[in-house]
Amino acid sequence: MNFLVTGGAGFIGSHVCERLLLEGHAVTAFDDLNNFYAPAIKQRNLRALQALARPFTFVHGDLTDRAAVDEALAGGPFDQIIHLAARAGVRPSLAEPALYQRVNVEGTVNLLEAARLRGVLKVTIASSSSVYGVNAKVPFSEADPIFSAISPYAASKLACEALGHTYHHVYGMDIVMLRFFTVYGPRQRPDLAIHKFASLISAGKPIPVFGDGATARDYTFVSDTVDGILACTRKRFGFEIFNLGESQTVTLSRLIELLEKSLGRPAIIDRQPLQPGDVPITYADISKARALLGYNPTVKIDEGIPRFVEWFVKHQGA
Repeated sequence: MNFLVTGGAGFIGSHVCERLLLEGHAVTAFDDLNNFYAPAIKQRNLRALQALARPFTFVHGDLTDRAAVDEALAGGPFDQIIHLAARAGVRPSLAEPALYQRVNVEGTVNLLEAARLRGVLKVTIASSSSVYGVNAKVPFSEADPIFSAISPYAASKLACEALGHTYHHVYGMDIVMLRFFTVYGPRQRPDLAIHKFASLISAGKPIPVFGDGATARDYTFVSDTVDGILACTRKRFGFEIFNLGESQTVTLSRLIELLEKSLGRPAIIDRQPLQPGDVPITYADISKARALLGYNPTVKIDEGIPRFVEWFVKHQGA
């Protein structure tokens, strides 16, 4: 098949492109290579994909530029789209809320419209566990009410889910929304906690710890997330929402212990107050994904952190 992957030069996107290429598909990656973090990191991901010598094309473009999106779709025809491009992160969204709505919401509308006009009937879209907000019920189920977003980022992903349902209902498009839970692993963005902490611990610098370390996350190794994404491409669903998590929680204190052990260095803790927009826990109920996708995450945190650190040590000077 011929796939368009938005955000294809990024962390999760580059892994998705790699897996699709290795499975024999043709892939076009669409990415704006913005400076949210060093563009050189995405360019390195692209070189790795090009080195596979498979049918891979890169299109440099901005989701908010409708003409650029139309032009990318004109390079098809595409059988499916995997839409991963977005402005990410809870805390940065508090500083630039309008940017997050423009890229994440308007950008998704541009893509869905272009897909509709080009006859692409199946689109898999990245959402986020952030849509659950401060959810008193754990683990989080796709059936839980999700009208209590506590950050502009979460609000933008809620809007994307509503748009996905609209395009399914009105135009009959096959839309799957995937709620990711704290994905980590090789190529992880440098602004995310695991990568950021590893860099600071290695340099002997303090790591900022918001709260007492009791906040917990459902950390999901990137290969497991990619398994779930690709499972969505293999059948039709109409409109569905799936949690893609590991279905186990790890406290921030435990995460730091695992990083210390894998790096062979102690962390210097800089205690700070909890931040606006942060949630105390994320925890995925993945029974629906298990039943309908055959999703079965296998990389537990005790294995995943050493695998990340192995990659980090190899690439930290690059």
